[in-house]
Amino acid sequence: MDNQLKRGLLDVCVLAAIKDRDGYGYQIIKDMKPYVEISESTLYPILRRLEAAGCLTVRSVEHNGRLRKYYHITGAGQQRIADFREDWKEIIQIYRFITREEETHG
Repeated sequence: MDNQLKRGLLDVCVLAAIKDRDGYGYQIIKDMKPYVEISESTLYPILRRLEAAGCLTVRSVEHNGRLRKYYHITGAGQQRIADFREDWKEIIQIYRFITREEETHG
């Protein structure tokens, strides 16, 4: 898969993982695991990028003597998910166009 496309999809997946409740790194990875594999080394740059873009906020909470960062989706993050849903309709149409010959000849 194209790296730029995958990067954009992973950004939206991370936002979707925290859209209903705040989450921390390990929790986000665990919630995404049934759908998409993501490593810590991939997740944390995404979280930083989404924070810089204003799509999420971060708060630190002490947990077992250590600080744990919790991520909260913002209105901009919610809008990013909504925009993705709209874009997805166009992606589906493109997919149908690309695979139309396979359907008629397959």
